[in-house]
Amino acid sequence: MAIETPPATIALSAHALTKHFGSRRVLDGLDLEVARGEIVAVIGESGAGKSTLLNLLAGLETSDGGAIAIEGVDLAHLDERARSLARRRLIGFVFQAFHLLPYFDVAGNVELPLRLLGWPLEDRRARVPAMLEAVGLADRALARTHQLSGGELQRVALARALAHRPALVLADEPTGNLDARTAREVLDLLLREIRANHATGLIVTHSHQAAMLCDRVVRIIDGRAFNAS
Repeated sequence: MAIETPPATIALSAHALTKHFGSRRVLDGLDLEVARGEIVAVIGESGAGKSTLLNLLAGLETSDGGAIAIEGVDLAHLDERARSLARRRLIGFVFQAFHLLPYFDVAGNVELPLRLLGWPLEDRRARVPAMLEAVGLADRALARTHQLSGGELQRVALARALAHRPALVLADEPTGNLDARTAREVLDLLLREIRANHATGLIVTHSHQAAMLCDRVVRIIDGRAFNAS
């Protein structure tokens, strides 16, 4: 069934997205709409284009065709600087490989997006401890990344992605590198924080359990998106 969501509630809209890598067409006229406040799981075979879709939505890659709008902002019609600023303001991205900065401590990693957005020092000093408390790492603020477990690293990544209260949270296999118990804890935390911030979420996952905890499941097949039955 094609994906349809009432326009008045749309937080994320992708229309007729196409993306090629050489002669291979990864996305083939993909349409996707996500309601404001909805958390959607994206599933599909390996190589189906799930991560490519997230990268396009985040503005980390450019599509070969189609349109993307996030909270009414049409990314396709922005220049690179404006797109970067919109991405920084509107989106929180959780990477599978964490992508934390080893020369910053935990607090510094979480504070970074706030600094880039120009948050005043007083606001940063209030927000960072609050986020570390939310992810259960209040006592690890001064730790370096090499001193953390995989689960702790992912919690820091979540805190960093959510610190600036983004309208849209994109997560690429956020539990892929974790054991089953830690994965469930991190996933529960991610979903709770997205909802607490009244944000919209798109989570790429291979985990059936993770997908079933989301509000809706979308499957990528032959470069297009379908609601999973």
